Amino acid sequence: MPRFYAAFWILLASVVSAQAQMPPEAKSKAGDAAKEVRTRHTFSLDGKKIEYDAVAGMLPLREESKVAANIFYVAYTRVDGEKTKRPITFCFNGGPGSSSVWLHMGAFGPKRVQLTDVGETPPGPPRLIDNEGSILDVTDLVFIDPVSTGFSRAVEEKEAKKFHGVEEDVESIGEFIRLYLTREKRWTSPKLIAGESYGTTRGAALARHLQDRHGIYPEGVLLVSSVLDFQTISFSEGNDLPYSLFLPTYTATAYYHKKLEAKEGLKKLLAESEKFALNEYPIALAKGNRLTHEEKADVAKKLAALTSLSEDYILRADLRIEPTRFRRELLRKEGISVGRFDSRLMGKDGNAIGESAGHDFSYSAVHGAYTAGLNAYLRDELKFESEQVYEILTGRVRPWNYGHEGTNRYLNVTGRLRDAMTSNRHLRVFVANGYYDLATPYFATEHTFAHLTSVKETTDRVTMTYYEAGHMMYIHRPSLQQFRTGVVKFIKN
Repeated sequence: MPRFYAAFWILLASVVSAQAQMPPEAKSKAGDAAKEVRTRHTFSLDGKKIEYDAVAGMLPLREESKVAANIFYVAYTRVDGEKTKRPITFCFNGGPGSSSVWLHMGAFGPKRVQLTDVGETPPGPPRLIDNEGSILDVTDLVFIDPVSTGFSRAVEEKEAKKFHGVEEDVESIGEFIRLYLTREKRWTSPKLIAGESYGTTRGAALARHLQDRHGIYPEGVLLVSSVLDFQTISFSEGNDLPYSLFLPTYTATAYYHKKLEAKEGLKKLLAESEKFALNEYPIALAKGNRLTHEEKADVAKKLAALTSLSEDYILRADLRIEPTRFRRELLRKEGISVGRFDSRLMGKDGNAIGESAGHDFSYSAVHGAYTAGLNAYLRDELKFESEQVYEILTGRVRPWNYGHEGTNRYLNVTGRLRDAMTSNRHLRVFVANGYYDLATPYFATEHTFAHLTSVKETTDRVTMTYYEAGHMMYIHRPSLQQFRTGVVKFIKN
């Protein structure tokens, strides 16, 4: 017997020693896989106290009998009322490679990172406040981090690529939703999908996948800063389409920075820019070198009037202005570049003579505050402990597999959304656009939806909204309030 106990303690000591020598990432992965933490909270919204349960946890995805990945999520369920009748909204951001932090801590969750009213991080430590823009009063919320983002990981890192692609991603998020509805007994709840940026690509494809694969019919899809057709934003050889579709956002940006005057305001000026972008401008680009010298000079003059850039610069660019160059050229004399995600925001660019903007000040204006705020919030309020890196926006998902739709062509999921709306006559779509978004500009989204279908019964189920902010319109406090009003109305209807 003494030999048995001696062997036991030697074995136990070796296990403890091995665990102590494991790197933090490995220890966290082992400990986090089945973790789920439930807490209860209250917050103030429109002068009322709302009580809700929060769950921060890992949901395992299986391949046959073994776990292939663990998906991290945060769910909020309002305490009062019968939850099986309350709507539930599944939310995610884009990238590919982004966690759900932006919609979670900026738009829809009960807490948000405090920013200035313009949408920048104020001096001092990051601070969380009750979110007056939250929609938790009208829908329960589940924020999902796709594999390799947030705390979500493949069990075997070398197998992570199985989740890094258009189809793979849709299948894994669809399976997450099916499992969540089953475990939480929410199959009879009205269901919505909310995605931002590439998350709108995922959301459109997911709507059809859920219906076809699982018989899950969403009531609504919310698309925030949408991109369904990648031809509209891809500045590549032979594709002139984006030059026209980005032009109205150039006009809006020049107006915001007081480089253009418009006595009748922004919308009147945008109408002029849109008219030129739909008619004369794309025809001129299509002509190529068949354009006469006089015609080219006339187009350059009109572009200058709509962008504030010099005619000489526009002619040297062959009438084709890419967004990175516009961001640098607009305020070059001041040594300033404007942001990509939000062209209202700007900063001094160290590369004073460069042709292209070298830094996106609109991302750095919020990145640090959201990273610190989210990491503190998960541990301090939601009591979820982990030593893993919470991947806010990661390159770990690269290369992304765009599949057959992205091979020798541009990825376009517009048809999938159309199919979902055709087979589900109750499905409605809400689209949020920022006038100052130079990542997924509003006019490109309008172009996409103009080609969704000619069936009025379907187009009548699409609600377009616009905000005087950028890609993340909710960081701008006046737009956050307007955004909430529109989304709440959409969900109630």
